[in-house]
Amino acid sequence: MRDLPAYGAGVTSPRPDGPGRPTRPARRDLRGRRDLYAAAVAALLVVAAVLVGRTVFTYDDLIVGWPPLLGRWDPHLGPGTPAAVLVAVATVAYGPAVAARLPWRALLCASWGTAMAWIWSLALVDGWHRGVAGRLTTRQEYLSVIGRWHDVPATLRDFTGHILLHSPDNWPAHVAGHPPAATLTYVLLDRVGLGGGGWAGAWTITVGSTACVAVLVAVRVLAGERLARRAAPFLVLAPAAVWLGTSADAYFAAVAAWAVALLALAVTGRSLWWAACSGLLFGLTCYLSYGLTLFAVIAAAVLLLGRRGVLERPVLLVPLLAGFAVVPVAFTVAGFDWWEAYHLLVTRYYEGAGGVRPYGYWVWANLACTVLITGLATAAGLRRTAGRLWARRPGRPATTGDSEDSGDTGDTGDTSEDPREDTRLAFLVAAGLLAVLAADLSGMSKAETERIWLPFALWLLPACAFLTRPRGWLTAQAVLALLLNHLLATGW
Repeated sequence: MRDLPAYGAGVTSPRPDGPGRPTRPARRDLRGRRDLYAAAVAALLVVAAVLVGRTVFTYDDLIVGWPPLLGRWDPHLGPGTPAAVLVAVATVAYGPAVAARLPWRALLCASWGTAMAWIWSLALVDGWHRGVAGRLTTRQEYLSVIGRWHDVPATLRDFTGHILLHSPDNWPAHVAGHPPAATLTYVLLDRVGLGGGGWAGAWTITVGSTACVAVLVAVRVLAGERLARRAAPFLVLAPAAVWLGTSADAYFAAVAAWAVALLALAVTGRSLWWAACSGLLFGLTCYLSYGLTLFAVIAAAVLLLGRRGVLERPVLLVPLLAGFAVVPVAFTVAGFDWWEAYHLLVTRYYEGAGGVRPYGYWVWANLACTVLITGLATAAGLRRTAGRLWARRPGRPATTGDSEDSGDTGDTGDTSEDPREDTRLAFLVAAGLLAVLAADLSGMSKAETERIWLPFALWLLPACAFLTRPRGWLTAQAVLALLLNHLLATGW
């Protein structure tokens, strides 16, 4: 009889994976190729949006300078370039390992600090005035109307009378396009002595950069610390930072993210205080941007993931709803009617650019913008997110084999996996994706979604926690952000 080689003597045995199944390295290679395929499809979507936007349509059709982005071709360097490259290299080289080893609170502080450094350096590529101080002072932005808010109660009562384009002294686009809490924030900054574009830009970047911390907190309490640590470098080094430093939507994103994070803490820790604070921030979120009402989808996902806490202590819903009512009641008593303003905004939207931009292009080109702010790594992560949800579908038992690439965690040093945690994170990410798709199909976000969808995009980035070989994907994220910031003059 022919001698058989001993098990483990340099021969790969199919035994650990079951008869007829590929070995783990083979499965990892296959899934790695599938990740690349997903990234390639996302890249092709962007290329198609660029080519169709530049060859089929004109500027008068799309009203953007470099479709699908609002901007223009302008290769340049700036004072922030060396710092941006340094932050990118350091995060790629050390981010995954540091995220795996730092104490949790230190990791949150490090994430906030690194995110701020990344956003500031990218903003300063365009210089102080154009990159920071001048962003919120243009004729379309919030600081241009501060002089009209001498009497805040009277201005709130008369706010809806200036939304339509044909109304007297109509508000600029961004002021009219948002509930008054957005503008009022910068009015209050001016009142306390922090007036001007420099302070407004610093406020927006400082507050906006905390959004990544809020997402990490939510992921940890809902899906476990392992996945939160693996997501941290991707949240820090997101290509979205190109716009987080130039748009008030960064501030909106942070408020919405903390509303979700506090809700997650409330339902898992059974805390009435966290519930009240979460409700308060959700109410503020709705008065910062009409479109952020879609965060109800993400909030619902958090309640479902934390349903045990809600069922054991249903009284949590009382402070949550009470907190939520504070901001709407305050603005309503002051004389601002949210529903009336929203309907007037819809009219103005279609009287202006919204009535010109073709839905047939933007309904898919908006998704190309989303690729540009979340990166190719997120496209690959979303593929794996779908795999997690498919593996946990009813009637299919979850096994370690269903959880892709167990044991291959790249640089994190973390080899343990819990399919339940993976499924919970996948469910949270899927809720963020559902909110994006709802915003897309509504037709109220035709173009400029590179800034408008920043609050939703941050909840897609945790999908990158499922990726192996994080350094390679982080490199792709950093290169994309640097190219966008140095080749284009973005509109926000």
